[in-house]
Amino acid sequence: MTTESANRLDLSGKVILITGAAGGIGAASARALHAAGARVVLTDVTQQSVDEIANQIGGDRVMPLALDVTDRAAADAVVRLVAQRFGGVDVVFANAGIASDHPTSIAMMDEGAFEKVIEVNFIGAWRSVRACLPQIIERRGHVLMTASIYSYCNGMANAPYAASKAALEMFGRSLRAELAGTGATAGVLYPGWVSTPLSKVGFGGDELVTQMLNRAFPRPYNKAVEPEKIAAAVVRGMQARAARIAAPKRWAPVHWLRGIVGPISDAMLDRDTEMHSLMRALERRDRNGS
Repeated sequence: MTTESANRLDLSGKVILITGAAGGIGAASARALHAAGARVVLTDVTQQSVDEIANQIGGDRVMPLALDVTDRAAADAVVRLVAQRFGGVDVVFANAGIASDHPTSIAMMDEGAFEKVIEVNFIGAWRSVRACLPQIIERRGHVLMTASIYSYCNGMANAPYAASKAALEMFGRSLRAELAGTGATAGVLYPGWVSTPLSKVGFGGDELVTQMLNRAFPRPYNKAVEPEKIAAAVVRGMQARAARIAAPKRWAPVHWLRGIVGPISDAMLDRDTEMHSLMRALERRDRNGS
């Protein structure tokens, strides 16, 4: 048996706690992981939202629980409930995330809105992972965090989201290095554009933002994929205990060449007068309250 195959994670029977499981990548991944034989713990901010997904999946390998990821005590309570029913947590998929109500510049963004995105996306992931980590280390499990292409792409007009995802990437990379040799592992998921309510604003939901997205991300990088495509990559990545999951695959070269692509794209944005005009229009709209 090779080292790679010996280190693979057999998902059958494993207990996987998913945050942000009520829709999008979380719900699609819950279905895919359950189909792979896992016992899935669905968490999101309301009990009703996770009950709906649990009823769709069906069976006794599903446990829906309400969880506000910014509440560490609540995360600890959820982990205790999971241990009582399933014996413990083998994998945590820190997937919960939000974006600001409407994209705008750092200068114009409401301070509370900026901080809320960081609180949910980054601090919420930290609290979720920390609550599960003792059991994951004991059970030689895995941690997966949903970052984004915004971990390495310029986050103009979406700075708090991009900053939170860049922070998550480093959190995941640091955690993987710290877990090395314990039998437990960690990885980072880098989804491209996904057809979810979160991304709707950039795909026709807001004309200005859609123009900016299409200008900053040329084809085929301005195309969204269905959550099920990301979920399939999540299953494969967990099984392989992958350090990085880039999905869809067209983003992999950008990920690997970020040291070149990033400075070039930043320089292009510096000189793109059309993008400058769109950014000023976005700010004027916010200033005028329209």
